[in-house]
Amino acid sequence: SRSEQLGQAGQSGAVSGKAGYGPAVTSLREGVGFGFRLSKAVVWMVMVVVAMGLLVGAFLMVAIKKVVVLGAVGALVAPMGLGLVWNCIWGRKGLFGFVKRYPDAELRGAVDGQYIKVTGMKLLSGDMFVSDDGSSGPIRTQKLNVVTCGSIPLESSYQREPRCVYVSTELYEYKGWGGKSANSKQRCFSWGCKHSEKFVADFYISDFQSGLRALVKAGYGSKVAPMIKPATVLDVTKENRDSFPSLLRWLAERNLSNDDCIMRLKEGCIKEGSTVSVMGVVRRHDNVLMIVPPSEPISTGCQWSRCLLPTYVEGLILTCDDTQNDDVVPV
Repeated sequence: SRSEQLGQAGQSGAVSGKAGYGPAVTSLREGVGFGFRLSKAVVWMVMVVVAMGLLVGAFLMVAIKKVVVLGAVGALVAPMGLGLVWNCIWGRKGLFGFVKRYPDAELRGAVDGQYIKVTGMKLLSGDMFVSDDGSSGPIRTQKLNVVTCGSIPLESSYQREPRCVYVSTELYEYKGWGGKSANSKQRCFSWGCKHSEKFVADFYISDFQSGLRALVKAGYGSKVAPMIKPATVLDVTKENRDSFPSLLRWLAERNLSNDDCIMRLKEGCIKEGSTVSVMGVVRRHDNVLMIVPPSEPISTGCQWSRCLLPTYVEGLILTCDDTQNDDVVPV
């Protein structure tokens, strides 16, 4: 069965991790870091207006002795609070939408220092390709892979997915009423991340519009913001815990406790041959075309139609087609 196959997935091979990869592989300790950015002048102006409105409302309420005055002031201030709550809830989705809508650029015409988005895609038979020397012709293979590993291919920690450019393995624990928390931020009746392994290394991506290949500098401690949705690999309860001996071994190798709590294991990866989009800065050095992390956070700008404030994100942005699953091209 599928569960038995997953239960046996971690039985072979050495433990993947930073110690095995070395400094050439970036270890991502946290998720995508994003936030809202407004100028200090705007922030102070809003604070002054709110404070003055409350003071004037309180004074008029005391002088006129009508609560309706303070209610009117509150009606003016409430939309600001609702707008802030709205942005906190939908800010991340707004960022994902910004990345998805950002237009793809052609590497051939990109200049040094330009911020671009490049998408490596799988091309079907009959599509046209353009080589580095400018020649073109039909693709004779079924599909053309344009995302390849660099000098260090990665392997997922539990399922041992080979030849990946990005891998993540996360262990979650469910906390009911009482019991211990997986982390300091976990609340009752929720899932909390107990252990996380995320790695990314340098890899190559080809521009499907021009056929050029670029080296994506994601390794050696680069700032990277992977927007990859992990898939649930295992759901472990007290009843089926013994059905996954490989998970118990995986926990022991990482000195993680094996108690009776409900656990969920998630893994995500970008395999060689996947459809990947990269957003970063173009660098040309000694005839080598590279995409590197931007030196400053990138802002989405105000999304007025969605009532979203400017959101910024740091580092290279990586996205992967969620619908491709295992349908990737072997190379």
